[in-house]
Amino acid sequence: MPAFLIVRAEVTDPDRYAIYARHTPRLIAAHGGRFVARGGGVETIEGDPEPRRVVVVEFPDAEAARAFYHSEDYQRIVGIRQQASDSEMILVEGFPQADWDGAVAASNELTLDADPDLA
Repeated sequence: MPAFLIVRAEVTDPDRYAIYARHTPRLIAAHGGRFVARGGGVETIEGDPEPRRVVVVEFPDAEAARAFYHSEDYQRIVGIRQQASDSEMILVEGFPQADWDGAVAASNELTLDADPDLA
């Protein structure tokens, strides 16, 4: 089941952060990961505005994501990110395809107009 590392970072030292960013693609790829989103536009649809850089990295599973994070190579550069930004990183396990298929099938049996809980 896929797992995702999600980073939100307010970059305080762009030059130092660029050093970190140059090295991460190969380290992520070495653990079977890939960028899903990397610092693109962020639009807050609901809630407080998110002014930070947002990065989403997909890995084959949580074990691969942890292996990346704890790898000797990543640990050599993680301090650069921490020094060059105010950031946080979380690991989120993905949603199994079979569970998704079941949720969609159950939802397809409903209509908004016929749901008594929405009356």
